[in-house]
Amino acid sequence: MNIIKNAFLKSLNTFNIDVTANRLYVVQSDAEIDEIVSDLNTHRIKHLILGGGSNVLFTKNYAGGLIKNELKGIKITYEDETSVIVQAKAGEIWDEFVSFTTKKGFWGLENLSGIPGTVGAAPVQNIGAYGVEAKDSIVRIIGFDLVDLEWKILSNDDCKFGYRDSIFKSTYKNRIFITAVDFKLSKIAAPKLQYGALKELETNESAEIKIESIRDAVLKIRNSKLPDPQTLGNAGSFFKNPVINGEMFEQLKKDFPDIVCYPTDDGNVKIPAGWLIEQCGFKGKQKGNVGTYEKQSLVLVNYGGATGWEILEYAREIQAAVKKKFSIELQFEVQVL
Repeated sequence: MNIIKNAFLKSLNTFNIDVTANRLYVVQSDAEIDEIVSDLNTHRIKHLILGGGSNVLFTKNYAGGLIKNELKGIKITYEDETSVIVQAKAGEIWDEFVSFTTKKGFWGLENLSGIPGTVGAAPVQNIGAYGVEAKDSIVRIIGFDLVDLEWKILSNDDCKFGYRDSIFKSTYKNRIFITAVDFKLSKIAAPKLQYGALKELETNESAEIKIESIRDAVLKIRNSKLPDPQTLGNAGSFFKNPVINGEMFEQLKKDFPDIVCYPTDDGNVKIPAGWLIEQCGFKGKQKGNVGTYEKQSLVLVNYGGATGWEILEYAREIQAAVKKKFSIELQFEVQVL
């Protein structure tokens, strides 16, 4: 097992925050998990499970053991005429896995193209984009319980998925070390184009819509709106899109007739956080080393040398402005440590 003491984490988080961890465990096989548990108990230190570091903001050095998931492997575990179950190890890069499924012609994940992070982080956050969420395809999750010290298999229902939420953010937070995720995908074309710019594919495609066309369109949209973490530190969407009830929405609509919204299945209304932030004058704004991306107000960026505290304080300033103007409390999508 690879253990690095006083590990530098700047390259392991997409905000590029220059912090350290007391110990870094790099996991490349299931057999190494027992060794990690033993080492954590021997040194009596807390731990943090890390995927691609694309959904975390470090505000200080991490005084514990950071477990980096680098388990690799993709295999088909079941297949019939209409569907297939594909198992991916948790350390696989998410977009590389999506690329694999689309090239195979397996429908279900193409709308989630371009999202940073790992396969193991996808169910934790229940990642979503363009009308699709990870939960729509997840069949089961395999992982090791670092508290009960036993292997667990969780069904889709067991995971208690919600909007950008799962049991891994509450009861099992930082407790289940996910090793593999099974996805059930369709071999029959099932395009989902109801969201945003993807609607154009329905009118522009002269023949049957191809899965590659959807992936290409999603990647093009994301690349036009979101900065590359390799050149500009960020963690993608910093805030969740707030969901409000119909009564509150009708009142807001009176005060803000141009408000953007998306009705939900339960009768509530989802408001794009980016729109709220932009209305408060933060789009493209920069404060010291921190700012809001010029093309997408939902993305906070590190222009170079920013500390986690600088970014957190800037995020809180945005929260306060939105609360004052719209009486809506924005919630962080990023985990703050």
